[in-house]
Amino acid sequence: MASMSPDTPCSCDCFVSVPPASAIPAVIFAKNSDRPRDEVQEVVFVPAGTHAPGSRLQCTYIEVDQVPKTHAVVLSRPSWLWGAEMGANEHGVCIGNEAVWTREPVRDGEALLGMDLLRLALERGSTAQEAMLVITGLLERYGQGGSCREDPVPFSYHNTFLLADRTEAWVLETAGRLWAAQRIQAGARNLSNQLSIGADISAEHPELRSHARAQGWWGGQGYFDFAQVFSLSQQPVRMEAAKARFRAGHELLQQRRGDITAEAMMDILRDKDSGICMDSGGFCTTASMVSVLPRDPTQPCVHFLTATPDPSRSVFKPFIFGAGVAQAPQVLSPTFGAQDPVRTLPRFQTQVDRRHALYRGHQVALGRMATEQQAWGQQLQQKQRDLEREGLEVLWGLLAAGEGTPPPQQLGSLFQAFVERESQAYT
Repeated sequence: MASMSPDTPCSCDCFVSVPPASAIPAVIFAKNSDRPRDEVQEVVFVPAGTHAPGSRLQCTYIEVDQVPKTHAVVLSRPSWLWGAEMGANEHGVCIGNEAVWTREPVRDGEALLGMDLLRLALERGSTAQEAMLVITGLLERYGQGGSCREDPVPFSYHNTFLLADRTEAWVLETAGRLWAAQRIQAGARNLSNQLSIGADISAEHPELRSHARAQGWWGGQGYFDFAQVFSLSQQPVRMEAAKARFRAGHELLQQRRGDITAEAMMDILRDKDSGICMDSGGFCTTASMVSVLPRDPTQPCVHFLTATPDPSRSVFKPFIFGAGVAQAPQVLSPTFGAQDPVRTLPRFQTQVDRRHALYRGHQVALGRMATEQQAWGQQLQQKQRDLEREGLEVLWGLLAAGEGTPPPQQLGSLFQAFVERESQAYT
């Protein structure tokens, strides 16, 4: 079984606000993806598709059966793999995943990554609950496993997921093929790399309790607390640190309860004192996402993605599924085909440059901020905040019955336009 080193990429934080915790009639989703410092995360748009009967689908490591129809999705993903750390689909479903270790051992060999499960659920589920059931069905059939980082030393974990749509959210926590789920119909909730579902279980694997009893983890009668029963008795160091982030995230949500907005979620993701905006050792927050999912089905969902590291020095740019939506080339990493280190065996014996154009420009700009006059850095950060505010103004206009917003035929190209303007700011 893979062990956890001091530089293990195991930190992520997910948040959701469901009315009345939200300041507006909308579910608000957010995630920071904390990964190895030099890992590039790209933003990928995949259109809806139809597939021939009997088709097979290549995921990061294994193939699975394809379904007849898949939804359009936007994904924020480590550029070396097939799945995603977070994303949304055309029906307003958003998902983020987190690493977790449990009493159930991590399996050897390659299976579906948690990030593969996330993408498959977005492509196949039209509600948060449907997407949750997609994941549990795939877990049962294919299992989860395989190295989660681009490194010759294998490293694997189990996964928890936060799933949201226009009406509710679900927390899904797994231990191998076993799982428990909690439905969130009101209030605010967060996840931080640990089991968090106690006795309030809305759905579960049919063998969850019998397995726990057979292992001697539960007596078989009375109170059943999933997190207590399945959590490791001695947590790894970084799992203990995750408890502090979980408490801090919970407190930040409670402070804003009833007044949570997209801007509030962005502020939480930028909070460095709590460690939610991660910059520690060999890893950092490599990408961030905030989504506003209005309860009114006539209003479009708006997804804000950075495609660059450190949300405190990045721009949340609006993406809307609509006419003319297409891939923004500046946030798409280069590909290496059959020669990609993830495809050649043994895997990850060499390294390639996966930086996309926006990532390169952003890194150069951050370097200048560190070495040149303070005034230049302040000017650049002001440009970033001004651009981000323009994106938020689009959201506000859409929520106010479309006042002052681009015409519908331009909404699909909005993300591309904002990426181009951010790129220009860095040159």
